[in-house]
Amino acid sequence: MDLITILLSVVVVLVLANVYNYKRRPKHKNLPPGPKPLPIIGNLHMLVKNDPYKLFRELSKKYGTVLTFYYGREKAIFLFGYDTVKDALLTHGEAFSNRPKLVLLSKSTKDNGVFFSNGENWKTMRRFALSTLRDFGMGKKAIEDKIIEEAECLVQTIKSYGGKPFDNLTVLNAAVANIIISIQLGHRFSYNDPTILKLMGLINENSKLMGSLAGMLYSLFPSLLDRLPGPHQRIFENLRQFHNFIRVTFTEQKKNLDVNDQRNLIDAFLVKQQEGKTESSQYFHNENLIALVYDLFVAGMDTVTTSLRWAILLMIKYPEIQKKVQNEIDSIIGTTPPQAEHRKEMPYTDAVIHEIQRFSDIVPVGTPHEANYDVTFRGYFIPKGTSVFPLLYSVLTDEAYFEKPFEFYPENFLDAEGNFKKNDAFIPFSIGKRSCVGETLARMELFLFFTTLLQNFTFQAPPGAEVNLTRVQAALSAPKAYQLCAIPRT
Repeated sequence: MDLITILLSVVVVLVLANVYNYKRRPKHKNLPPGPKPLPIIGNLHMLVKNDPYKLFRELSKKYGTVLTFYYGREKAIFLFGYDTVKDALLTHGEAFSNRPKLVLLSKSTKDNGVFFSNGENWKTMRRFALSTLRDFGMGKKAIEDKIIEEAECLVQTIKSYGGKPFDNLTVLNAAVANIIISIQLGHRFSYNDPTILKLMGLINENSKLMGSLAGMLYSLFPSLLDRLPGPHQRIFENLRQFHNFIRVTFTEQKKNLDVNDQRNLIDAFLVKQQEGKTESSQYFHNENLIALVYDLFVAGMDTVTTSLRWAILLMIKYPEIQKKVQNEIDSIIGTTPPQAEHRKEMPYTDAVIHEIQRFSDIVPVGTPHEANYDVTFRGYFIPKGTSVFPLLYSVLTDEAYFEKPFEFYPENFLDAEGNFKKNDAFIPFSIGKRSCVGETLARMELFLFFTTLLQNFTFQAPPGAEVNLTRVQAALSAPKAYQLCAIPRT
């Protein structure tokens, strides 16, 4: 009996349970408006045949920029457009600073780490992550030099393909992963090292599974599916393997720990464990270390890698833009390695990188928030514990802020004289208390990797291949797998 058959066999029971729970559920007045939900599935049926981005754009026109949408039996509030998202995450930042409990992750992480923890644990882990990332180079020359060195390794690897077609996912993944690995573990891996290939494989598979039907079904029926086989079980097995790697790593590092010579983030955490303060046992325990390292590894690898894959694909799609970037690189940088300080002298390249991030929109629904307490927001009542989704794609395509929101148009970030122009609605790293802890590092990586690659190569599609900008919906919005040719410029 397959998974779908089993699910269908319990539908009647679930319908009855849903009706019973619905009658007992407290009714709240003045919730944000939204489409009427069905038993069990809520409004999920609306997503089956509709593009979700187009659907929510249409729903916002009908119900406004704050609307209620039911995922199964749970209601969620969706926020549409920059002004509304800014109001929620900045003006009402404290009210919406919590994360909801995501069953796919909380089962393995026990709500530890930094991204999906709450309360004092989140505050402590975020403070530690920010301070330690800075201590080990984030935003400083030390980490810039590591990125420059890694970019050169990436260039040499790409040159080895001799201009022939290849898929850039693995090499970009490894290059970007090495930056966060150097901060957390103090060393780098070669691109064909079995360890880094295994770690990247676990993360990439989980990214796909979490955005799949299996992941969605588990989120709706965790108690039922916990007892059943299926692809959802791979998520937990992958997490277990990755967590075991982290546990073995810090166990080994503890043997040679020197309080006066902290080599990396794991050392810094282990030193905190030994301080003997109340927070040492309360927050700096092994499970928090495992979750924190995993959080930073995934975020530090996935987001920048996906952005760079979009960057190269878009340069192939728009060769005239690629050429203009290369001309600016040749004029300002020449043949020396790009450095972060070059960015302020390169308005067109800066605009192109911003537009790549805006257009690629790799976290389109944003990371979910949760109401810390009952709150009135824009005239509507949002009860404590309600999930709140700031739809970042609605911000990055807000027609009130971008001249051509649905096209790849670097001029969205240029004024009439060709100078770089900031845009308040450019928030790919989100804003407020839960904004990305690694934003500074990610911005530096994108600039240095992107300019180094275009300094050394002209990217083209293989002969006869079409450039496809279709998105693959997983944990991140990524381009479909593609082949490219990297033609050396020198």
